[in-house]
Amino acid sequence: MSDSNTSANDTVERACGDGESESKKQGLKPVTIPEVNTTPSSRFLQVELELNAHLRRLVFSEPVRYIYNPLEYAWDTHRCYVEKYCQGGQRILFLGMNPGPFGMAQTGVPFGEVRSVVDWLKITGEVGHPHDEHPKRRITGLACTQNEVSGARFWGFFRKLCGEPGLFFKHCFVHNLCPLIFIGASGKNLTPPELPAGEREALLALCDIALCQAVEALGISMVIGVGRVAEQRARRALSAAGVNVQVEGIMHPSPRNPLANKGWEEVAKVKLAELGVLSLLSNM
Repeated sequence: MSDSNTSANDTVERACGDGESESKKQGLKPVTIPEVNTTPSSRFLQVELELNAHLRRLVFSEPVRYIYNPLEYAWDTHRCYVEKYCQGGQRILFLGMNPGPFGMAQTGVPFGEVRSVVDWLKITGEVGHPHDEHPKRRITGLACTQNEVSGARFWGFFRKLCGEPGLFFKHCFVHNLCPLIFIGASGKNLTPPELPAGEREALLALCDIALCQAVEALGISMVIGVGRVAEQRARRALSAAGVNVQVEGIMHPSPRNPLANKGWEEVAKVKLAELGVLSLLSNM
């Protein structure tokens, strides 16, 4: 992690690519890493708050009709998650792309299927509402009864592997590159790759900056993208910023992925064993 604001700002500028930075083009103040004597969780939350401020200035057009940011209306539960589990010594960051409508959108926790969040992670807090909600995509928070298959698979796998959250979070943390969820007029969940190109790049340039800052602030040495899109974006962002970190990937547990439906846990287990991560997380 950088010890001065000058070097931290230099990292931000590189994350945006050559020439004039995206943050300067949009008149945005670059994210700076808080002082080194703060806790890992407070440094992480500060990066997210700065990202929130930048994202509020973006404008999105069709097919986007609704935008939810759980780092605003679900900040209470999200902060509970970060303060409880973001700690010193974690070297592995599992990185998703953006929230699912029945996961983090409801709970404020990445891959945040409600039962996993409440029963295993023991997250508590109040969840509010976005400014404007689609009638088919209401936020009911920790009372949500819809199943988030990806989150159930993700956290269920690590629950079986580790037994207790403490073993997992001794070595790992979980984060999403982009905190926003995009919804079309019909209620369809739109992923960042489905956004208009210019709007997508403006969004992800800011998210790239925040990712680089978070990785350096936490001292992460390996980023594992959950899904190819997150892996590729992380590799591009961290390489462009000159952040020395290993970037790998595992298959996304989405039910829309036929291979994941045939046995995602076994595929993930093999990959994590190859990376030397599995042995760190086994409670055997």
